[in-house]
Amino acid sequence: VQLQAFGGGLVQAGGSLRLSCAASGGTFSRQTVGWFRQAPGKEREFVACFFRWNNSRKYYADSMKGRFTISGDNAKNTVYLQLDSLRPEDTAVYYCVADPSIILSQIQVSRSYAYWGQGTQVTVSS
Repeated sequence: VQLQAFGGGLVQAGGSLRLSCAASGGTFSRQTVGWFRQAPGKEREFVACFFRWNNSRKYYADSMKGRFTISGDNAKNTVYLQLDSLRPEDTAVYYCVADPSIILSQIQVSRSYAYWGQGTQVTVSS
């Protein structure tokens, strides 16, 4: 499965962006699909995911609940991440991820995911 993420950009604090990630060469069916991010000098950080795409169970990092929203379009094999009320500390490269066999206790562990998109840069100015 190849993942293509896009939608990043430069936005002022308080603004919004919507990231998209489309799958090719396979589908999201039965996979855990989500997003990580990596800020300069920091480790990759879990953002949100669908645990087992078909079940539509959503999980978020505690620090991002209420500001970020994950959604998906099964027909388009696309996952979205709506970023609202952005802060300068949200500046990072955002990666979409997928894995067919991850277990629930590992969804926030980056090395658990087999498939990674190329990342899209989000920059939030103060």
